[in-house]
Amino acid sequence: MCARWATGVAVVTGTGADGEPLGLVVNSFTSLSLDPPLVLFCPGHGSVSWRGMRGCGRFAINVLSGDQAALVPVFARSGGDKFAGVPVQDSADRLPALDGVIARLVCEVEAVYPGGDHEIVVGRVVAAETPDAAAPLLHYRGRAFGLSA
Repeated sequence: MCARWATGVAVVTGTGADGEPLGLVVNSFTSLSLDPPLVLFCPGHGSVSWRGMRGCGRFAINVLSGDQAALVPVFARSGGDKFAGVPVQDSADRLPALDGVIARLVCEVEAVYPGGDHEIVVGRVVAAETPDAAAPLLHYRGRAFGLSA
């Protein structure tokens, strides 16, 4: 049933204890509150990338554009250097910023709750940018699709 619900696709990026860039793809990203500005995403308990960046206390949500479907399998895999060959911009917040995204939100971890075989991560948005007006990437029935604007 849930596979029939179309969602956007985002890559959550952060850094590990020694500053290495980490990232994971999510389709569970959503807005939670406007005042205060809160968002959430739900990584699986087995996510090596989330475990690595959780202690940092902050993360960035990179909302993928319709032409970034090739990034989904890169950031969906477990372990390894997911950033090899992926265009990344320098950012003042020192969190990996993917090139070509339609929106980027920098968040501080507000709370983490148990949610079955996942965690529910609530982030307080401290900065947001919309660098590109392209159409979003959508996830539907296990596949990624670009949406025509």
